[in-house]
Amino acid sequence: MAAITHYLANLSNGKLVLWCYLIWWGATVFHHFDPSPSLWLNSVGISAVIGVALMLSVGGLQSASRDRWQTFRLFAMPFCVSSFSSLIKGKGFLLIFSPSASELAIAAGLCAAFSAIVVGLRMARHSSRT
Repeated sequence: MAAITHYLANLSNGKLVLWCYLIWWGATVFHHFDPSPSLWLNSVGISAVIGVALMLSVGGLQSASRDRWQTFRLFAMPFCVSSFSSLIKGKGFLLIFSPSASELAIAAGLCAAFSAIVVGLRMARHSSRT
């Protein structure tokens, strides 16, 4: 638990945003899950192709062992994007926003709660240093 608290207290703003993206994706998957194997296999295939291209763009495949989290993100992002777009197709979304107010409230509320936890841990870390 201490490792998670330390991680969250030291989380950069950029990574906080990435976590909120993941939370938003998870909330959307929860509400619009489709068990179709083709959807998930296509997303894995797109993730592999685009993930390799992204790895090449940031320093090649040999840099993968240096930063495993970055490598994971470079493959996870195309997976999330492709599965998200497949799940929301034809469901009235405006950009990434559901037409359902309750779905929007849940996704935004989860992101806000996560952000509040991170900010609270940052403040606690800061106050313990002074």
